Amino acid sequence: MSLPFALAIYFMMWWIVLFAILPFGVRTQAEEGEVVPGTEASAPARFRMLRTAIWTTIVTTVLFAGFVWLRQSGITLDDIPLPGPR
Repeated sequence: MSLPFALAIYFMMWWIVLFAILPFGVRTQAEEGEVVPGTEASAPARFRMLRTAIWTTIVTTVLFAGFVWLRQSGITLDDIPLPGPR
């Protein structure tokens, strides 16, 4: 696997994982009881981008390591027993 290919895959995985992790641990302004005038009550009360980016990087690195291991091991979809007609 070439370095540009690996970086592209990691970058795409990072963005997908980011959007999966964004809602975890976020409390809305309505839940906090302090809605800022001019904003939606469902807006985050305190958004911690650094914490989210760190968790995204950790999860993506683990998933990417699994992806690299699968590519290097030579396992293909043909090796996985799937139900269906034979």
